[in-house]
Amino acid sequence: MSISTSLFAQSLDTKGVAAELFTEITANKIFKALISIFIAYAISISIQSFVNWLSERVPRLFRLTIKQSVPFWRGLILIITVVYLLNLFLNLSESNLLALTGTIAVGLGFAFKDYVSSIIAGVVTLFEAPYRVGDRIQIGEHYGEVIGYGLRGVRLQTPDDSTVTIPHNKVWTEPISNANSGQLEAQVVTQFYLNHHVDCDQVIRILYQAAYSSRYTQLKLPIVVVMEELTWCTHFKLRSYPMDARDEFIYQTDLMRRAKQAFAKHGIFYPILNKGNPQINSENHQY
Repeated sequence: MSISTSLFAQSLDTKGVAAELFTEITANKIFKALISIFIAYAISISIQSFVNWLSERVPRLFRLTIKQSVPFWRGLILIITVVYLLNLFLNLSESNLLALTGTIAVGLGFAFKDYVSSIIAGVVTLFEAPYRVGDRIQIGEHYGEVIGYGLRGVRLQTPDDSTVTIPHNKVWTEPISNANSGQLEAQVVTQFYLNHHVDCDQVIRILYQAAYSSRYTQLKLPIVVVMEELTWCTHFKLRSYPMDARDEFIYQTDLMRRAKQAFAKHGIFYPILNKGNPQINSENHQY
């Protein structure tokens, strides 16, 4: 008898809390909620479009700064909309707010664990800023430019013009490589594999000349050539910076074209592998 009485009391108590927490739901309130959601969505899309339009028309130096403001404005719109909806349907007294927070936390923890984890990671990422709009990053096997920063994930535009959406909660488990970290320039490493018998000084001069003569090179940043001896070749790396990180692959192609023209002119040879064995053919072969 006491057990049934206790259950009945708990049921009444739950109903009482619910009645105290929620306001009367009317057609007018539902209409206001739908209108507010529509307005918030429209403003968010408009801000995204305006920022993209503006960033492509200001001096290149300010492009990333303007694009990086998008997550702040979208977050502000989301907070204002959520607060308005809560005030519309709930009595947010101190006790009700605590009860609501606990209920939502438990419910979401079980039903939308991964989604909530992505949202929390997105908020953390917004403050820690391991990547921002305009950065060129690699998460796992995906590499590209950050073109969007949503509530749940980040959108990358890959070099082959595909759009990849990666949940923010990958920051908990995946290493993140950022090529430019909010800067306009990002280092490009162009690699050359040449015969062991080449004149290294001449190769280094050619690679420096290729970088300094390219119209894409940011001359204010260092240009470095390093080399490494491998069993089957001499490996040269040309490290330099384009003026705009989005020109990474065009820039790399330009450097290769210039260097190969000079190699052909000066008789600089590439290694030739014989039937898969890491041995250099002793004959002179040009690429």
